[in-house]
Amino acid sequence: MKVLVQAGTLRCGHDGTVHNTARQGWVCVGGSPVLVENDPQGRTITMCPNVGINIKPCTTTLVVRTGYSGFVRIDGHAVCLDTVQGYTDGTPPGAVTYTVRSAGQRLVGASS
Repeated sequence: MKVLVQAGTLRCGHDGTVHNTARQGWVCVGGSPVLVENDPQGRTITMCPNVGINIKPCTTTLVVRTGYSGFVRIDGHAVCLDTVQGYTDGTPPGAVTYTVRSAGQRLVGASS
């Protein structure tokens, strides 16, 4: 599994774009900060096409359900892997997930 960096691509289940932000900037891969525990949560999602009457598009990521390394940590926070997955606030509730499309780098891997 690859380590997830800020330049990586995360998308909601409808293909909306998740905007990554890293809490730390001193560990980078290819010039992009490594994402750590809680970084993918509470991020803005734009361009979700799930729009209509009584339908809420995905606008925010919720808690990460899987995808943290159990071994590698930065400043006490688990490193995010390319297996990060969680729910969004879009409809139907509790059914739409966000996932990694690209880790943003191909050099560094870690175990879950």
